[in-house]
Amino acid sequence: MSIIRKRFRHLALSKDLGLLLLIGGLYSLSVALSNTFVNIFLWKQSGRFIDLAIYNLTAVIFELLAYIAAGQCAKKVDRIVVLRMGVLFLGFFYIAVLLIGGQASEWIVLLGALLGVGYGFYWLAYNVLTFEITEPETRDFFNGFFGSLLSMGGMIGPIAAGFIISRFTSNTGYFIIFGISLGCFVAAVLLSLLLKRRPSRGRFQLLEVWKERDRHPDWRRVLNAHFFQGLREGVFVFVISVFVFVTTGSELALGTYGLVYSGVSFFSYSLAVKLVKKEHRKKVIFAGGVALFLSLFLIIVNLTFTKLLIYAAIIAVAYPFLHVPYVSMTYDVIGRSREAAERRVEYIVLREIFINAGRTVSILSFIAAITLFDEKVSIPVLLLILGAGHSLIYLCIRKVNTQPVRDLVN
Repeated sequence: MSIIRKRFRHLALSKDLGLLLLIGGLYSLSVALSNTFVNIFLWKQSGRFIDLAIYNLTAVIFELLAYIAAGQCAKKVDRIVVLRMGVLFLGFFYIAVLLIGGQASEWIVLLGALLGVGYGFYWLAYNVLTFEITEPETRDFFNGFFGSLLSMGGMIGPIAAGFIISRFTSNTGYFIIFGISLGCFVAAVLLSLLLKRRPSRGRFQLLEVWKERDRHPDWRRVLNAHFFQGLREGVFVFVISVFVFVTTGSELALGTYGLVYSGVSFFSYSLAVKLVKKEHRKKVIFAGGVALFLSLFLIIVNLTFTKLLIYAAIIAVAYPFLHVPYVSMTYDVIGRSREAAERRVEYIVLREIFINAGRTVSILSFIAAITLFDEKVSIPVLLLILGAGHSLIYLCIRKVNTQPVRDLVN
């Protein structure tokens, strides 16, 4: 942390900010190691898109419900406790995968539920802590640096996991990787013990924050943008990894894909932190969204591994430049909203409800498409429709007020 403080001496970086980044880094490494390969683990057992869709839909629905439950808990108990609960549920998920093993495809609803609850509790606490620990002056730094940690985890995790899995017969390699991921979450729990306690007070008033949509147009615009964000994320989170595996038949190739994406993304996040200024946020979000949409035309016909690698490089450049200003703008809008200090938990919960609503619609559309039509025709068409989600973000946020206003919390 001292090295980071010297590099960014013009920013007031706290100990808790550094700890939160470390916890996020362990999380990103664990997810990079295992998340993609869980979908492939299930795919190899059933070979059906519908099973992956049900698994991911269950996770999204339980994540949405967990956000609401976690929000209520965060108003009654320490925020750090909620973070630990999320990490523990994610640990239970990997324990379940290890115990169920070769029958995992028969337990997709249970596994999806555990994963969704873990995500909901973890991300609610992490996002609220981010909102509390960062200030407008450190927000772009935090989002960019956290993005770099995600990218570093993504560089190391997939290629290491792919190498290990490919060196073992049967499912031994998968079990090793899932065990390492479990260890990362244990370390994250231990690190959370060093965070300063952050108890909350007051009642959980989600309805009041919902009503803020009518009183605060910028908040309504940001929520609509998050729905479209989820619209793309719902299906893309598992379909692309299956495309890579089906095209190559190799877990190592999937790791190579992850390495290319994360390697390029690492530098893109670093550039985004340095180059994106507040006055240019909207233009950068627009450019990033358009690039993400246009990249889809590479992979909807005549799919090859080379095309998939080019696609990975393009989205790795575009996404950080969209994500860094977009997240910062979201927190700034929340900071200007009514009673933001007292209701920060509710604002985060409602934002995540909109994201997961978008993901739910996305996956339900996917299930309908592959059930009613031929997969080879319906999936490429659906990817083009859903893939427009990130490019539609700009249409929602283009009128958001970006005048510098001091955060109402901290």
